Amino acid sequence: AKDYELRQYETAKWVSTVIRGETQKEAMRQGFWKLFHYIQGKNEKEMKIDMTVPVTCLIKSGCADFKISFFVPFEHQDSPPQPTDSDVFVEERKAAAIFVRSFGGFASPEKYAEEAQVLARILRNRGQPFHDDFFYTAGYDSPFKLFNRHNEVWYFKK
Repeated sequence: AKDYELRQYETAKWVSTVIRGETQKEAMRQGFWKLFHYIQGKNEKEMKIDMTVPVTCLIKSGCADFKISFFVPFEHQDSPPQPTDSDVFVEERKAAAIFVRSFGGFASPEKYAEEAQVLARILRNRGQPFHDDFFYTAGYDSPFKLFNRHNEVWYFKK
């Protein structure tokens, strides 16, 4: 469809942290730095790992916890180094079909929520079954990139 796409993601490992009791913007900031320290060597192998995109944030309806994640690069998928920060963990996300809506610009929590509402409305209007109790935000750009920015919201297909 012109206003969203359906992607099939394979099973993959992500490094994640959960930030509780903060605004989404502050949770993203704190979570990003915890994960950035992990890829800079704060792991059992003291190994530097390339930064990957997207950076995702799990948003659950009525929940003030935010799970921020970095994709583990393909060369480390089989055995990612374990984090040494107890707040950081490696998780395996199962293969899934995901509805994706892309948009540009600098994405605020409000803009992500707005785009998620638009995607949910489109999916409902088209009779597409999806899990509406949570969605992911996905950011692809450094904060220093000013133009041609790429952001997404994801709903998992039922």
